[in-house]
Amino acid sequence: MDSVNNGFGSARMTGSMEGATGGTLPPGLTEEEAEELRVELTKVEDEIQTLRQVLAAKERHAGDIKRQLGISPLNEIKQNISKGWQDVQSSNAYLQTKEKLGQWNESITHSNAYKKTQETLSQAGQVTSAALSSMGAAISERIGTMRALPFYNTPRLGYSVHHSLSMPSMRSSPSFRSFEDRVGSLRVTCLSYLCLL
Repeated sequence: MDSVNNGFGSARMTGSMEGATGGTLPPGLTEEEAEELRVELTKVEDEIQTLRQVLAAKERHAGDIKRQLGISPLNEIKQNISKGWQDVQSSNAYLQTKEKLGQWNESITHSNAYKKTQETLSQAGQVTSAALSSMGAAISERIGTMRALPFYNTPRLGYSVHHSLSMPSMRSSPSFRSFEDRVGSLRVTCLSYLCLL
């Protein structure tokens, strides 16, 4: 380790000395003072290099301990995110914002405009429910009427839609029953949804 350290420090010292000896000394600095500063700079750079090596060794050791404990980098990231989120939630800015939003929510939900809008939407829902209900009833009634029509209303040149819907085979077909069931379930769904509003 000393050989690596000395070699690295020597290279830095040479580079540093070239800058200091390449020209004139700064005003007010003697050659002896400059030499002392160069020696001190070399020592500080050597210490920095030693600290970097110690830090790298400590980081490797910490990584080994984490692997032995079963702490993966992903778990570490999750823990950091969780801790960060807890820190955010306990921060003054977050708490003040949460409180302010709560106050705004209270003032909005108790305002006259909000109440009027809520009443209007409720009334619109009731009207829509009534309209869908009457439409569903009309469709169901029309289908019932079409079922009751006699078979003799067929034109001579082919089948009409009216004829094909009134045929007994069509009335008992799965697609016809499915359509009839869907119209009925649409009415029930709309009524139940609008009752929730």
